[in-house]
Amino acid sequence: MLSKKFAQPMFLIIMSFGMSIIMSCVVTLVNTGFNDGFYDRYFNAFTFAFPVAIFAAFIMGPIAKIIVNKLISND
Repeated sequence: MLSKKFAQPMFLIIMSFGMSIIMSCVVTLVNTGFNDGFYDRYFNAFTFAFPVAIFAAFIMGPIAKIIVNKLISND
């Protein structure tokens, strides 16, 4: 088991992984269709998207948290 101090980074990595799987599949399917070579194109898209998603999550995660905290009332 990991320490609680790794909870936020692990959440961001797992979320990025899941989103990369879904988004790269959908975008590849929409742009090229489901035909010969789809899985190769999908895997190539995923291997590019996953590192980008991790980077974006680490940048946007703290920003999104600040925005949400400002939007939520303190009742």
